[in-house]
Amino acid sequence: MKVLVTGAGGMVGSHMVERLHSEGHDVLGTYYRPTTDMSELPRTIRMVECDIRYPASVEKIIMDFQPDQIYHLAAQSYPTVSWERPYETIETNVNGTIAVYEAVKKVRSLVDRGYDPMVVVACSSAEYGETLNSLAGGYDLFVKEDAALLPLHPYGVSKVGQDLVSFQYFKNDNIRCIRARIFNSTGTRKVNDVTSDFTRRAVEAERKRIYELRVGNLATRRAIMDQRDLVSALLLLAEKGAPGEVYNISSEYIYRMEDIVHMIEKQIGHEFRILVDPALLRPTDERVIAGDITKLQKATGWKQAIPMERTIADMLTYWRKKL
Repeated sequence: MKVLVTGAGGMVGSHMVERLHSEGHDVLGTYYRPTTDMSELPRTIRMVECDIRYPASVEKIIMDFQPDQIYHLAAQSYPTVSWERPYETIETNVNGTIAVYEAVKKVRSLVDRGYDPMVVVACSSAEYGETLNSLAGGYDLFVKEDAALLPLHPYGVSKVGQDLVSFQYFKNDNIRCIRARIFNSTGTRKVNDVTSDFTRRAVEAERKRIYELRVGNLATRRAIMDQRDLVSALLLLAEKGAPGEVYNISSEYIYRMEDIVHMIEKQIGHEFRILVDPALLRPTDERVIAGDITKLQKATGWKQAIPMERTIADMLTYWRKKL
């Protein structure tokens, strides 16, 4: 297949283009201000710079390439950054998504009326926001896709917009799409998330032999999955998901952030002196983030395959080599 991956300079996108390329697909990735070291990717993977805030750039890529599948991962993807740059966050995530759909419409109007790609859009668990807090004290912690969308930061708001824009283009323009509400994922090449920050700081402490670890709120609980499991879920949804539908992609296992610290300590072989850094605390924070994946599993048969201990081991190995 011909497959376009926007945001291939990010953690998930870089691993996705790598996997698709290894499986023999004709892959094109876009990047803009990459958060990963793109030199780690095989040079045979085609990559092109594209700021999705500019529709003409997106249109040219989709018009020229006409992919069978589009994985739209490009985004301003950090909630903390969204407090500082709300305009950029909304513009990138909402208008960038509109640009993808408008480009598909333009191919239909100018080149091929039957052009019918599957568009998989990386939405977010951040859309649920306050709804997750209301579940935190109850028995059922796993939020379903029909729960209220009550985001708590500009990033979450932007992802609600992206989600609903996708539904609108499916209903009004018959563009096949999957809205994938992605919960916490991590892995090698990830930066600026808890597991990535902790594993990097742990390796730096290991080298200095000063076993201190700066942390934020360790009481927060998250259902965290390995990026390899996430990529598998996205690929399965493109093949087996129902067009226009929304699916949670989440780990089935909930971890306290202190659990992540203990796993790292076990693999490092040393306990850390914990230092709470006020700069790492958010103004508001969902206490529990976990998604019900019944719908995903019924549609695709997806199962989480990689335990967190292996993910942390791989990330520690990655940072030891990288640093």
